[in-house]
Order: sequence, then C-alpha cells, then structure tokens
Amino acid sequence: MRLPKPSAARSGKKPAAVVSVLGAVALLASACGGGADAGAQQSAAASPVAGGNLNFAVSVDRGCIDPQQVGNNDAIAIARQTVASLTAQDPKTGEIVPWLAEKFENNADATSFTFTLRTGASYADGTAIDAASVKTNFEAIKALGAKATLGSTYLSDVSGITVKDPQTVVVDFSKPNAQFLQATSTFTLGLLSPASAKLSEADRCAGKFSGSGPFNVKSYTVDKEAVLERRSGYNWPSSTNSNKGEAYLDSVTFKIIPEAGNRTGSLQSGQIDATAAISAADIQLFSGNGFWNETRANPGVVYNLYSNESNPKLKETAVRQAISKAINREEITKTLLTEADQPAKGILSHTTPYFKDYSSLLAHDPDGAKKLLDDAGWNPGADGIREKNGEKLSFKVTYWQSPKEVLELVQQQLKAIGVDLQLKFTTIADVTAAQADKTYDFSYGNLTRSDPDVLRTVFASNTARGGSNLREKLPVDDTLGEQAAALDKDARQKLVDQAQEALIKDAHSIPLYELSTTISASEKVHDLKFEASSRLDFYDAWLSK
Repeated sequence: MRLPKPSAARSGKKPAAVVSVLGAVALLASACGGGADAGAQQSAAASPVAGGNLNFAVSVDRGCIDPQQVGNNDAIAIARQTVASLTAQDPKTGEIVPWLAEKFENNADATSFTFTLRTGASYADGTAIDAASVKTNFEAIKALGAKATLGSTYLSDVSGITVKDPQTVVVDFSKPNAQFLQATSTFTLGLLSPASAKLSEADRCAGKFSGSGPFNVKSYTVDKEAVLERRSGYNWPSSTNSNKGEAYLDSVTFKIIPEAGNRTGSLQSGQIDATAAISAADIQLFSGNGFWNETRANPGVVYNLYSNESNPKLKETAVRQAISKAINREEITKTLLTEADQPAKGILSHTTPYFKDYSSLLAHDPDGAKKLLDDAGWNPGADGIREKNGEKLSFKVTYWQSPKEVLELVQQQLKAIGVDLQLKFTTIADVTAAQADKTYDFSYGNLTRSDPDVLRTVFASNTARGGSNLREKLPVDDTLGEQAAALDKDARQKLVDQAQEALIKDAHSIPLYELSTTISASEKVHDLKFEASSRLDFYDAWLSK
C-alpha cells in the first residue's frame, strides 16, 4: 500500500453455462497481468522451511479484524489469513478456480449458482464445513447490512439459499448476477463457523470468531498488534497456492506502527520482517541490500474524487468536467509516488478484468477547463477564485486517508483554473456520516475488487458508496446493471466500456491514480504473495533460518 494510505469446476466436463462465466474471466490474462517491479523476492533457497514468527507492520487499526466486516487494507491483511472461500481467483489469469467448493456451476442466465463442497474441511472449532454452514454465513452477512461493507453488496439480490444435501448449496438471485463467482473468491465471503454467526458484532471484531483458513487469531490488542497462529490440520488450499498442507509459519504478528518513519526504521533494524506500508520516498531503500520489493496495482476503482451532485454547483456538468481537465495525473505520480505507480487511465486500474485505456479522456487540459468555466458563467474574482451570482466556486473534500500530499497537489492544480478546494481531514466515521447526511462536496478514495462490477457498486445511483447516490438516475445506471447480467465476454466488455466512457465524459467519476501495494521485506522472507485482488497471502510464506 502506497502513498496515500488509509480494499471452475475441477473435474468432468463443464456445463456450457459454467464455461460462459469462467471463460469470460479466464481470457483476461492480459488485463490481470502482474505489475511486480522486483525480481529479488525469491532467492535460490532449495525448499520452504517450517517454523518461525513473521513480524509484519501495518499502519492503522480500525478496531476490527472480522473478515465479514472489515473494509480497509490493513485489517484485510489480517482477516484474509483466517478464512478460506468457496472459490479462488488466479492472480495471473483472473480465472475462478475451486477452493472449498470442488465444483460449481450456474444456470443459463446466471440467476442460480450451485456449489459442491469438498469433504474433510473444517472450521477452527472443529465444526465441519458443509452446505448448511455456507447458508448460515451468507445469511449472517446479509443481516450485518451496511456493516458488511462489501459482502452485503455482493449478496444484495439473493432471493434464496437452499441446502440440497450436506455438501451442496444453491444460491439464487432475483436477477442475473454474472459477478457472483468472483465475489465468492473474496475474503469478505470467506467462511466462519456457524457459532461465530451468533457472536456479537463487537466480539467478532475482537477476533473471537473461528475461521476456515490456515491461521487462527491467537490474540488481538487494539492499536498494538494482532497475532495469528498456524492452524493445525489445515490442508484444503486452492490451486493458486503451492503449499498443500499446514502453513509453514508458526505465527504472524501484525504490529500497528502508525508513523511512516518508524516503519522504515523497524524494517531496516530487523524489528519487523516485512510491511506493505513503506512511504514512497523510502521504497528504494529496500531494493537490494538484504531486502526486496514487489509491487502490484490494486484492481478495481482507482483513487477518485467523488462529487456530491446534489450540490447545485457540482450538478453542473461543465464544473465537474473542468475539475477533471485541470488535474495533472502524471504530475501526481511522478512527484509524489514511485516509478511503479501509474496515473489513472480510466476508472478501473489496469489489473482489473475488462480494463480499457481511457487516457485520452483524462488528459491534462487547463485551458479547456478554463473555457468550460468561462462558458458556464464562472468568472475569476478579485482573488482569482471564480464566482457566479455572488457565489464562489469553492468546495470541500472530506477524507480520512493520510498522508494528504496528493490532495494538496490537486488543490494547487484546481486553484490554477480558479477553483478553491478546501481539505477536511477527519475520521472514517465522520466521512461516513457526512456521506449519509449529504453534508460534503467531495469524498476521496478507491475500492479494490478484481471484477468490473465494482463500477456498479460505486457509481450506480442507488448505491451509497462514494456519494454516487446523490445524483439523478442516468442511462449509465441501466448499462451498469446490464453488464452485471452479461455472460458473454464480448457483450460484457462492450457494456463495461460504455459505462466507463459515460462516467468519465460527464465527470461523474474524477479518477486520479491507481492505488498499488508494495511488499517490502527482508531477504529471509520468502513467498509472501499477492492474491488476484492484491490482498496479501501468508499461507505459502516461510522464513530462512
């Protein structure tokens, strides 16, 4: 994570309906391609060594490590290790492959999905992972509502969950849902024991749940550390992992170190073994010299300014378009980020399936921005800030991510065309409240997901993310719905392209840059990897003695 910091059936012939969905993902290898910038990660050590504790630093603690409730990257890094999912997604090809479900299929219009579970897998409390427990998990996620920030959106149109037999569960939707198989590969639909569903939300956040993954929560002290220990007997990985038995590491200790300089010093001194939170300025300190870096762009929606279009000034298309044209995305990445980071080329990052390059629509054009504002009647005032009918062209961006250098640079770029952007740094709770109360002008952030349906999650007018529900319903809403129902890859590509183009042209989306994650680690750390969603995977990781 980088500046700024705070998201197939195994055997037998596949039914045609399965091929239609899986093929649409499997053929996207070029869009899902890596982004690793260092080859020094894997040394020539002969084979993995079991044992040891890996100390890993994260930058922030939100007081929750429940995989079904968390949404920020640091908490996800912890939570992901504690749960297995029905499916996995190959980070190289984007293909959906078996995990807890050894076989899966969908009907012809992707309204019904059948999962056949492998036998022998269990939760940490000893309970068998069966079809009934899948039903319990998905119903518990729906019951969490908005507190399941991601999972509730993936399951929003579920019309029924049926246990056909102990190993077979059917999930039905009220409308076509081509994105669901990818959703079942995510941490947020990872499985917890049925007993965990009965815990209070606070107890689950405190790590008192029993998961299905290769690590258990040993202890969790808010704002200090979370300690995970190896799960005895775990031997049900996905095919995306090279390890087929218990995790190699005895434990992983996630240390909360908020200050960037302290994280750098801790890695240099050996107090920690790895982190994904080194500042951009310090990344090169860990390129060689006993360390390695590996970078991958997070798939999904890139960092954006999200406008509250219930604000009369931001309801003006020309104003939004001018703001987008005034932003110099190349300057952001070259000035503040690293050589591995990229400016936004569209709303989706280049590692997202169905990505298309829309750089031409995001070109820096300050003269064009000024003309749009001139034509719209916004004229420069005595202080250089534009005015119309006695009102300043002034806005406030409410955000919780830090540091703030990117927004400060955007502030300067907008001032050059006569737009005043004020920065309001606050807590994530206050940002959420401001969105709910419609008391903000812009919010700021990204959303990681390795499926283009993330566009619908963020920008459809009936969703709350990014304040996009604060605009009138537009034709693009229908397009976003249609892409979620499209099984044919070419048809879905066309719909995703149409949606992106419409959102960019009218500046409902104002993309800034791609969020990327960089692992920086000691050379004694091996096989600490990225999932397809650029989440961290410690299952294959091991330490040199």
